[in-house]
Amino acid sequence: MSVDVHHVADGPADAPTVVLSGSLGSTLDMWGPQVAALTPEFRLIRYDLRGHGKSPVPDGPYSIADLGGDVLRLLDRLGADRVHFAGLSIGGMIGMWLAAHAPDRIDRLALLCTSARLGPPEGWAQRAAVVREEGAGAVAAGVTQRWFTPGFAEREPEAAERMRAMVASSSSEGYAGCCAAIEHMDLRPELPRIAAPTLVVAGAHDPATPPEHAERIAGGISGARLRVLDGAAHLASWERADQVNELLREHFAGRP
Repeated sequence: MSVDVHHVADGPADAPTVVLSGSLGSTLDMWGPQVAALTPEFRLIRYDLRGHGKSPVPDGPYSIADLGGDVLRLLDRLGADRVHFAGLSIGGMIGMWLAAHAPDRIDRLALLCTSARLGPPEGWAQRAAVVREEGAGAVAAGVTQRWFTPGFAEREPEAAERMRAMVASSSSEGYAGCCAAIEHMDLRPELPRIAAPTLVVAGAHDPATPPEHAERIAGGISGARLRVLDGAAHLASWERADQVNELLREHFAGRP
């Protein structure tokens, strides 16, 4: 059953709407570097995944269909018939599900640092078990180390600590429930069904979803464009914000 997720809207009410969906363990604050860059042209809808931030925490496990259903419920609440969608990591998985299962609701799609199948399944089951037993703080440092390239924490210590604290503050049930969604997800058969114009972005140094995952997604979606960003790991939207912002602006405006 879908839930009413917490969201924030920025930008002109009459501009084209872009929904931003973030990574496992993040809140809508993850998209902070995108707000000022995109709001001159777009209405941004940032939201917290179920079990994250200020959104409800239903009992898990969850599925990608559950998470996609939450977005459809949000769009209905907003009166938004058709939107652009950008998702990073699990947010990108939600975007692929939406574009395949609710194609009338997704205009243009951007998939950042994500995967259509992210194994091994037992790794996600083990992470969920640890978080349920010890809390998200037990995995926060390791997670955020994979989010950024080596040296980022030394260059941007406040940002690195902010991201670690964000993951650590996650609900155990919400984090573990979303781990289960990734564990059981296989969107590879869905890729040929996606008709929305699609941009796929990878971080060249991403250990969580390496560029070959992006290559497989782009190869499975007709007409998809692939961009690999040097100097970026998993959270490319933060570490290479200027490049990501320009790519998103061009893609959602339909500029070549």
